[in-house]
Amino acid sequence: MKQRTAVRALVRKKDQTLLLRRANGRESILGKFELPGGKIEYHEQPEDALRRYLTKDAGLNPVSVQLFDVITYVDSDDPNLQYVFIVYLVNVESTQVVLSENYDKAIWQSKSKIQHREITESSQVLLGLSEQKIVTDEHGESHIEIDETITTDDRIILYSDGGSRGNPGISAAAYVVETAEGEVIEKGGQFLGITTSYQAEYHGLLLGLERALELGYKKLEYRLDSLMVVNQMKGIYTVKNRELWPINERILDLLTQFEDVKFTHVRREFNTLADAEVNHILDMHAKPKVQPEEDEEVVQ
Repeated sequence: MKQRTAVRALVRKKDQTLLLRRANGRESILGKFELPGGKIEYHEQPEDALRRYLTKDAGLNPVSVQLFDVITYVDSDDPNLQYVFIVYLVNVESTQVVLSENYDKAIWQSKSKIQHREITESSQVLLGLSEQKIVTDEHGESHIEIDETITTDDRIILYSDGGSRGNPGISAAAYVVETAEGEVIEKGGQFLGITTSYQAEYHGLLLGLERALELGYKKLEYRLDSLMVVNQMKGIYTVKNRELWPINERILDLLTQFEDVKFTHVRREFNTLADAEVNHILDMHAKPKVQPEEDEEVVQ
């Protein structure tokens, strides 16, 4: 199998990500949006390649570049070619995009508005919108398959998160309920006192399910940034922490009251609303710093 190394940029503007539409290239990518970037040239450093593509194809000047992830991807057009994508989080001086001849349109899109079929397969995988799998057909031949997490119109989206400052330390959990189009229906949360981040994650999951039932929703897509929790909900991993057994039993009981619940792992940057709600609750319960009296000497 051949291997090719490429870079891709997650250029952010608030909760939106920059996508560029291909004006040339093979049929499977022509007219589709993708993350900025491209293959690394011989003797070129990844970060230098990233800056080159951002300047050339989008006219952007990065002010900070942070390594985000490294992901492999097998090209469905050529199953013998595997890409190694080095993904960076990028901040830019200006969000004004100037396109090269390789692209004919640039959009800033939030996570809920990104349409799977409008972007390239590789960018779907890099954005965490889908997973790439190798499947074997009835003839014993292997094929690449993209498993899209497309939400139906009658299914609502639930996000939740939990956090602990100190782990264990003061903790909170929160949830966000959205429509399939990404409109926020409701958000809420709870201060938990002293606990661990792992327990807080589970409390967020429980709060979200309880509230969904109260609102009358029976079909959910539950999106969490904890892969461990997602795999435990799918039955891939077992819950070994005894302190979580009671809350896990409560969650399993609640799940029987829904028609359909689909658990999906998303990257942390796609769970910012629930994360912000957790931090808001923690900030409200943080102990205020004691200010010294005017005549009191401050020890340095």
